[in-house]
Amino acid sequence: MANDYKVLYRKYRPTSFDEVIGQKYTIRMLKNAIINNKISHAYIFTGPRGTGKTSSAKIFAKTINCENPKDGIPCGKCNNCLNTENNADIIEIDAASNTGVDEIRELINNVKIAPSFSKYKVYIIDEVHMLTQNAFNALLLTLEEPPSHIVFILATTNVESVPITILSRCQKYDFKKIDNEELETHLKSVCTKEKITITDEAIAEIVYLCEGGCRDALSILNQLSTSSSSIDLEVVLSNYGSVSLVQIKEIVNAFIEDNYNHLQEVFQKFEKSSTDYKVFIKKLIDEFFMKSIQFKQTNENLLYEKIKKVVFELNDLINKINITIDPFLLIFMVLIQYINVSSSENNQKSAKIENREKVTQDITDKNIQKESLDDSIAKMNSVIPSILSSSNLNIEFEKYLENLKIVRINNCFAEADKTLLNESKKKWFDFNDTMAISDELKPLIMDSTVVLASHQINIVTNAQNSMVDLFNHELVKIEKKYAEMVGIPISFIALSAEEWDKNKKEYIKKLKEGYVYQILSEPTYQQKSNLIEKVEENGELEEVLAIFDKGKIEIK
Repeated sequence: MANDYKVLYRKYRPTSFDEVIGQKYTIRMLKNAIINNKISHAYIFTGPRGTGKTSSAKIFAKTINCENPKDGIPCGKCNNCLNTENNADIIEIDAASNTGVDEIRELINNVKIAPSFSKYKVYIIDEVHMLTQNAFNALLLTLEEPPSHIVFILATTNVESVPITILSRCQKYDFKKIDNEELETHLKSVCTKEKITITDEAIAEIVYLCEGGCRDALSILNQLSTSSSSIDLEVVLSNYGSVSLVQIKEIVNAFIEDNYNHLQEVFQKFEKSSTDYKVFIKKLIDEFFMKSIQFKQTNENLLYEKIKKVVFELNDLINKINITIDPFLLIFMVLIQYINVSSSENNQKSAKIENREKVTQDITDKNIQKESLDDSIAKMNSVIPSILSSSNLNIEFEKYLENLKIVRINNCFAEADKTLLNESKKKWFDFNDTMAISDELKPLIMDSTVVLASHQINIVTNAQNSMVDLFNHELVKIEKKYAEMVGIPISFIALSAEEWDKNKKEYIKKLKEGYVYQILSEPTYQQKSNLIEKVEENGELEEVLAIFDKGKIEIK
């Protein structure tokens, strides 16, 4: 017995222009062309997948061949309308499967043959951008001057790959992503007809996942309805690796509030999860975008700039992420590099209040009653600046890194050896390959490449600027690990692709001018631990150190 079951996207495929959703402007133009009898010999329908391009092409072919169309709508009663599915004069060609010039030549030979019983012979070529250049060239002349009974309708999701010579001979119609509200309304209508039990939140999530494509939305609905009698948000999230808006908002709020601990707790939930990291990043970007509008309107420019930077890095991460390791680790690292860059006054006050409450409890536990907590904090703030001579540790370290970068680039250029480069690249590859995935340094080195080598220094590059900064902040650990695993002490410095390109051009220019690089001495940096020791030596801070764990003191 034949299987009469039809999947939803086939069952609810539009059969008239009025049933096509989300393309009002385009459909109106096509109907007007039919009403005014201004039928072109060639059309190209462009737009994302599942937005109605091929369906509209079939409806257009059916309508122009209808014997009694009314207001651009086929009558549905004539011989052509009743036999649309088996009409020999409507020819569909899948260019993805018929890419060669031989198939196009066969098409050209058949073009000369008149329609069997219709007014027009219509060729619908789907995914036309998949044709080879030779196939396009063969199609060109026929497309320009076809017989009067021929209409070509080309459909593509990648119009940029279609030669301009083809485009210039076609009328172009753009199909846009379907509006979320229209798509939700359509899905609710289908669910009602199919008696599918589903929540509004689940429909909204399906609409988000399908990215404006009706076919994808119906396919997702079809799959979920066959595996579950009742569809709610949790069913959609678990089946399609998505993430709830509640979790996304939680992450974004923790990021904005500079709450590192809470951000870490949330990300730990995604360890070994089936969540699709691309969906995760897209939802993060969407939520960040909404927040950026809010901050721009309220003139909170620091928060706006902070969000803008992280959005660009997350966007780069979608295509450049190495999914051989946990992608959420890299997303987490992108976010935390901006923690404490800036925070609102209210958040700072809140953090101080929480900290004071915690420390006050510690004082009670230790029976320390000598001074109030505020006096202790005031004393710490007054004494430490005198010890540090009003210098900022973070700023000093960044200055040190910048100077170190200049010196190591210079010294590597001074002793660069081409014969060492391939050998150094191989050792770096082995180092990367041997390092355990769970190692905290793995994300920093996995996408880094050695681009210049001397006997003492290697310069590496990384496409991610954030990884370059983190790499240079962990130089001591990386160099120690490299020496242990490879057996050779090498100093490193990381550059972004732009920095490397700039320095390489400058190096070539200097060589042409006869410049000779001289070895420079590397700068030194006083570690934080030494400064803490100085703080300990100061007698005025005995009570402060009794309250605060010195390992957790951060000097700013």
